[in-house]
Amino acid sequence: MPLLVPPAPAPALRSVLTALGSPTAVREARTPSLRTSPGPATPELPLPIHVLDELTPAGATATRLAGWRFLIRCGDRAVAAAETRLTPDGWAFSHFFEGPYIASTERALRQAETMQQPYQPRLLSVPGLYMLTLWLHGDCAADGTTGHPAATDLLVPLAPAPPGIPAHRPHRVADLLPVLTHRATPAPAPLLSQPA
Repeated sequence: MPLLVPPAPAPALRSVLTALGSPTAVREARTPSLRTSPGPATPELPLPIHVLDELTPAGATATRLAGWRFLIRCGDRAVAAAETRLTPDGWAFSHFFEGPYIASTERALRQAETMQQPYQPRLLSVPGLYMLTLWLHGDCAADGTTGHPAATDLLVPLAPAPPGIPAHRPHRVADLLPVLTHRATPAPAPLLSQPA
């Protein structure tokens, strides 16, 4: 089933194209593979990045849109990514980067394309666990910039994932959220015995 990628805001895409066309922006980027790749660089697969700011013991979640991420393809592979953020003046280019999440995102998207049900792909960041997931939202007609994970949505942890959470294994939100909540909840402080 094809993934139904939500359209990125036109100003966000324009800001990435402008940065790619700027020798200064590319040269100053900390992405050696982007600077040394031959041929044109093309932004593809825009994904809204949502941040999971809060995990409560009840499992309630609060998410917010943090930006859009574009994979930057040179030739037959993605060599970097570009992020945009919302400013008071609208969408603006934020930065280029590379690293393990680039290949991991591509792998998770290919994996999701083989599923029987159609999904709307998004990224979900869990800063408290240093974790990034591919969020496969079941409502393909939804606005990709709003909402929160439904119990039946899937989360695919990207590599590197936190210890004990296997990367690239799809989990229903209802199954993974309690694990994440347990991990993010600080352990109670030990009781100190009172002197006699």
